[in-house]
Amino acid sequence: MDQYFAPAPPRVLAHRGLALDAPENTLAAFAAALAVGATHLETDAHVTRDGHAVLWHDRTLERFDGDTTPVAELTLADLRRRSVEGHGIPTVVEALDAFPTARFNIDLKVGGVVEPVVAAIRRTRSRSRVLLASFGEARLARAVRLLPGVARSASSERIAAALLGIELGRDRLVARALDGVAALQIPVRQAGLTLVAPKRLAAFRRHVREVHVWTINDVDTMRELLARGIDGIVTDRADLAVPVVQGR
Repeated sequence: MDQYFAPAPPRVLAHRGLALDAPENTLAAFAAALAVGATHLETDAHVTRDGHAVLWHDRTLERFDGDTTPVAELTLADLRRRSVEGHGIPTVVEALDAFPTARFNIDLKVGGVVEPVVAAIRRTRSRSRVLLASFGEARLARAVRLLPGVARSASSERIAAALLGIELGRDRLVARALDGVAALQIPVRQAGLTLVAPKRLAAFRRHVREVHVWTINDVDTMRELLARGIDGIVTDRADLAVPVVQGR
């Protein structure tokens, strides 16, 4: 886990890479993010019909090549035949192998992807440089059970429980909700609440190693969040965020 949290924060997490000249979640987008100085890559995992974990955000390929077929109904061989301007959808193994020093956030988008992602991390011996995330607690908890010691974020259920504890002034509830969470990854606002308000941010920081905020593409907002003590900026524009972070 310590490898994931190096170097010291604040850090830039490139949201699906840097997709200025290549589709998001492709090897070229990841390489572009690393080339401008990002150390962490945020990405998403689905599973193919034949059980391969692949890096794509949506349920279908519509935003990739216009096809509305679900990823879960395609084999890896089907995906290999698809490309946009020479860029294909990589597997988790391929991405971890291609960038052996990069740190990865992997969002588990569906329940069936848990075991394939865990297998890919084991195969590439990447546990110490990966953080697993998911909106769903069940799939995230299952992944952590299968891969003890891996860093994890908080599911939507955990975040809601932590917020309830903060509003009730019961720190034990916050501690219970965030137990085992290494990095809390949150939006600026959710359900009408400003999650990075000083009271909430201070409560979060008592129980997690780092707090990261998504998805921030405005330079002034980046500066404001860093001034509040945020540890990581998740952004589509790593090229803009890296100079801001380095300037601190």
